[in-house]
Amino acid sequence: MIETLAGAPGAEVEDLSASALLASIRSARSDEDAAAARQLNLAARWADLHPPESMHTAATFGDGGRYGLEHEEPIAGPGCPAVAEFCIAELGTVLGISSTAAKRLIGHALELRHRLPRLWAQVHAGAVPAWRARTVAEATIHATPSLTVEAARWVDAQVAAVAGRVGPAQLDRLVAETIKRHDLDTHDPTSDPEDGWQHVDPRHATLHSDDVHYAGTMRFEAELDIADALDLDRALAHGAETLAALGSVAPLDSRRSQALGDLARTQTALDLHTQGSTAARSEDGLPIAREVVLHAHFDASLDGLDGLETVFGPTGRMEEGQRLVLLEQVKDWCRDSRTKVTVKPVIDLTAELTAPGYDIPDRIREQVILRDRTCVFPWCTRQARACDIDHVIPYDADADTEGRPQPGPTVTSNLAPECRWHHRLKTHTAWRYDVTGPGVYEWTSPHGHRYRRDRTGTTRISGAADDAAPPARP
Repeated sequence: MIETLAGAPGAEVEDLSASALLASIRSARSDEDAAAARQLNLAARWADLHPPESMHTAATFGDGGRYGLEHEEPIAGPGCPAVAEFCIAELGTVLGISSTAAKRLIGHALELRHRLPRLWAQVHAGAVPAWRARTVAEATIHATPSLTVEAARWVDAQVAAVAGRVGPAQLDRLVAETIKRHDLDTHDPTSDPEDGWQHVDPRHATLHSDDVHYAGTMRFEAELDIADALDLDRALAHGAETLAALGSVAPLDSRRSQALGDLARTQTALDLHTQGSTAARSEDGLPIAREVVLHAHFDASLDGLDGLETVFGPTGRMEEGQRLVLLEQVKDWCRDSRTKVTVKPVIDLTAELTAPGYDIPDRIREQVILRDRTCVFPWCTRQARACDIDHVIPYDADADTEGRPQPGPTVTSNLAPECRWHHRLKTHTAWRYDVTGPGVYEWTSPHGHRYRRDRTGTTRISGAADDAAPPARP
């Protein structure tokens, strides 16, 4: 196979000079920036086609309407138009991204077009890449307190003057200065007019639970008060030295990371101890500091449970966050006297469980959660345990009393987890889905795009004709 580069059609890679390679790479980047700018423009146009007045009255859900009907969704700052919320899902599935990511894309497009017009123009002139402009839009959308149109335009002028070349720290300071300059914090009881520093508090401690490394680690990010940061640094340095003195040969950064976990477990144990907890205690007398629940999947052909190697293989899965966990980590947890490890057998996922009536018993709910793991809407990653359990074919509360067969029984094959937002989407719009196998679903969008969702993820089955009209709503 002959590899070609953008900007050099048909040219073999080995025949290109260094200058030609650089020119091709630059051309590819320009094409990428132009495509991203066009995608922003198209996202804004998609929002234009779905204003709040485009919403139709939907049927009330059978449980009394607690899921609510479609409403207008403000997804950018003041002064930007709202959109009919359910249009977001169609755009997201076509792009192969989650509804949350699609909402962010539309919000950034509207924020740039309506509140940051200079930056919007620079993006479409090729002077500022779309990703950089979207970073600014994200900051102005979520500023606290909210930026007025005038305040956002001031940020726009400052950023446009430097062609969007501002880093995260500079952008935070610019937004904070904007809030102060436009007197947006005058009603903030925590603001100090004598203080020359902005009142915006940048401190945070954030666990990035979706950013899981193949080695079984997660990223924890924090912005601390200077004194707190220095204290924590000293504690981690001391913990790392202690681990080394006890024989650890791990690199310094690894030992500092482990020391941070030790601090957390120690604090948890102390909290339980000082509260007079009657919880189970470890061999050293302290309360259990950590409990990890593993759902272990056993092969029906196994005669016994003679070792974790047979049960887990090299890795296991923590249901919470869909995280992989290494076998060595499980062994470490088991060896820690302050860790309580509970291994629970998985319900037989092949069995067809049934229950009378509409309510879903815990045993069936657990089976569906373990089978599907996440919300089954295309590209949604919300954990199934945090989802509603939906009757794929709706349950008819009047069927039994009227002597008709129940069209939507409470059985495993007619149930699927859906996050609240996508549950409402399925209930009140023309989105439809069918079960084609255990844990396999085929969705059809209002515009006729079709997707298959199973335990491995989402697959696009087919698109729709360019002139396809949306189906009538139920």
